Amino acid sequence: MISCLSNTEDDTLAIAAAIARLVRPGDVVLLAGEMGSGKTVFARGFARGLGVAADDHVVSPTFNLVHVHDSGRVPLHHADLYRLETRAEIEDLGLREAADMGSVVLIEWGDAALDIFDERLVVELVDPDGGATRTLDISVEGHRWDARWDRLRTALGEWSGAA
Repeated sequence: MISCLSNTEDDTLAIAAAIARLVRPGDVVLLAGEMGSGKTVFARGFARGLGVAADDHVVSPTFNLVHVHDSGRVPLHHADLYRLETRAEIEDLGLREAADMGSVVLIEWGDAALDIFDERLVVELVDPDGGATRTLDISVEGHRWDARWDRLRTALGEWSGAA
């Protein structure tokens, strides 16, 4: 696991962008954290790191469930599972198929999909005191990130103390 400390919204945006620069088509990134922990801020930084156009506004897809941003270097399917209650509802969104077709899938409230995606990068955002400081704990399941893990650790060194 890599733990990063974000003291500002700009830090969260930069951490997310650093991760996005290392993703490959087919990667799945699950975001976990309480309401207000910074998942949507992370998603904006992630999209920026993928090169999604500035006029392609990245907002939480809470009511639409999935937004597709295809102006970056790889298509991004950005989902929000907050209102979904069953595995079938999540599977009906076609996110696994989107990843299989080469999109990067970024899921807010992604802890609801842990048993759906065997290969995943998980970012847990923890806001311990309701302030600006957050801890981002980054872990991986499966082997898709094996060859990139050291580069990810280096890219996040400024926030993890590994630099």
